[in-house]
Amino acid sequence: MDSKTKIQLIQRRFGESQALLKILSLDLSAIKVIVRISEEIIRRLRAGSLVAVFGNGGSAADAQHFAAELIGGYANHHRRALNVLALSTNTSALTAIGNDYGYDEVFSRQIEAHGKKDGLVIGISTSGNSKNILKAFKKAKGMGMLCVGLTGARGGKMKDAAHIIFRAPSESTPRIQEIHINTIHAICEIVERELFG
Repeated sequence: MDSKTKIQLIQRRFGESQALLKILSLDLSAIKVIVRISEEIIRRLRAGSLVAVFGNGGSAADAQHFAAELIGGYANHHRRALNVLALSTNTSALTAIGNDYGYDEVFSRQIEAHGKKDGLVIGISTSGNSKNILKAFKKAKGMGMLCVGLTGARGGKMKDAAHIIFRAPSESTPRIQEIHINTIHAICEIVERELFG
């Protein structure tokens, strides 16, 4: 690949992201979903309930990023930490559960351990079909927790499993992930401003 082709590729990908963000910025129904997710997180955190976030691969990284912003501080680093847990970070738990029960149980087993009625779980899956996330939603629902999904345009099976679902307007995994991180940042800013001014 020559230098000109590389430049054109980068410009094309940046343009695709920019176009999707423009579409999303004008989609009031999608923005209202983001606001609703933010409000539900705020309600749970005010009540002292756990917010658990999880995903696989790049979505696991997004879940960790989400939790880190709410624990450490998104823009306000002079406030208290919030009760948010990324379920993809404990490698001993992940490998033990995966080995003893199967990979489909890695999140549901942790929800069983840490979750409580009226808590909130956020599953991130670009396809919306990750079995371990769907099982985690089933477990969380059985415990009286609210299930929020972040996924792609089609929604997959997650669209029927989640109580609230945000669908990025794309079927391309990289573009979906870019929308998800912008969405996560918007949620973190709203949560932080609402709770701490």
